[in-house]
Amino acid sequence: MYTRQVTNGVHIHTWAASEWKDFYGKHLGQKVFEDQSNTEAWKGIFKVEDEEIWNMRMTLKTKFINFVKRDFKAKWLANQGDPSAVMKIVDKINPNALIIGFARRFATYKRAHLLFTDLDRLAKIVNNEQFPVQFVFSGKAHPADGAGQDLIKRIMEISRRPEFLGKIIFLEDYNMIVAKRLVSGVDIWLNTPTRPLEASGTSGEKAEMNGVLNFSVLDGWWYEGYRFNENAGWALTDKRTFTDQGQQDKLDAATIYSMLENEIIPLYFEKNSKGYSPRWIQYIKGSIGDIAPNFTMKRMIDDYISRFYDKEAARYKKLSAKDFALAKEIVAWKEKVACAWDGIKVFDINTSDLTSSNTTGQKIKVNAIIDTNGLGKELGLEAVIYKMEDGEEKLWKTLPFKVVKEEGNVLTYEHVGTLKDPGVFRVGYRLYPVNPELPHRMDFAYTRWI
Repeated sequence: MYTRQVTNGVHIHTWAASEWKDFYGKHLGQKVFEDQSNTEAWKGIFKVEDEEIWNMRMTLKTKFINFVKRDFKAKWLANQGDPSAVMKIVDKINPNALIIGFARRFATYKRAHLLFTDLDRLAKIVNNEQFPVQFVFSGKAHPADGAGQDLIKRIMEISRRPEFLGKIIFLEDYNMIVAKRLVSGVDIWLNTPTRPLEASGTSGEKAEMNGVLNFSVLDGWWYEGYRFNENAGWALTDKRTFTDQGQQDKLDAATIYSMLENEIIPLYFEKNSKGYSPRWIQYIKGSIGDIAPNFTMKRMIDDYISRFYDKEAARYKKLSAKDFALAKEIVAWKEKVACAWDGIKVFDINTSDLTSSNTTGQKIKVNAIIDTNGLGKELGLEAVIYKMEDGEEKLWKTLPFKVVKEEGNVLTYEHVGTLKDPGVFRVGYRLYPVNPELPHRMDFAYTRWI
């Protein structure tokens, strides 16, 4: 995992199909349930016969198709009013097709519309008799989200067009039962959020537990998951090409079509004499063996304990010792800083070595003279540097200053460095309180830009 955040995990006993739980128990042993975050416990998947995994996937796929035919036939007949059209949908649901699922809350940033950017190209994909492909959508919009509701309406309208009938399917009344059938029964889980707005995307993690492969923008959990094995799913880059979202949507849609046409669909239908693609099974094995254990509820709890709960417990023990002596000391220090803060004065910042013609390898020295108003070395100074990348200004790095001279309350701060990277930069300077007993800077978030 990365940095301090804890990425969500999913509860395997809830979201793995009962067939997969029996399968894991048989082939991987009970340790996979008792210690789900232990990656070694999942490695046995690579020793399982390919045909067994394919049979498991087909069992769950057939179960999903039967569920759709049984539970949605009556709803479609009641809502669509054309029995012949409904029967065509039911008859065209094909267990031999590559079935791609998309189900979630229909917020506009999820970009469910992306697949429908080029309907002619989409029609060619789903009507290729040699390589049949079907898309199954489901989800709900918030009652106050008119745009999300309109999007659902648009998808349903497209699904009823002759060229998409039975090829684009929308399952109404989305709930946990529908979700469980989808994340275990489709072949691919599609996720197309606007980067970087995806909080986590746990539906893809649920699919992961059931041998369903992910095809997603590198955002949310997949930003991390894809890196565990890049041959166990597919990804759209996390980089933006266009600042205009409409243009970016068109590019992402074209990329999705291209990857489906040239990579994913050919791989799925690269079938041997036993009716399955050996390379597709290797993707499934990699997805389960290398990625899935990193996104279990157990791993999430492990992270919370190691990154936060254990540290908080140790901190409380330290603060509460000797009748909370350290806590009282920190409070007194914070009061001192708060009283002195408005009286801090900046006399000078010397950046004379910076010119418009600086070159890589050149040494740079910056000095700042500051009246600390009694805080002395308890006042820190750092440079905050932003760099232009891909048309956006992004935080590049922070550089601390050292105190090189003290004259009473007046301190001279200095930073000496070398220009190593080319580019366009913007530099700001900020003052902040310094106390080694603070657990982190935000524990006392006084900051002054100068």
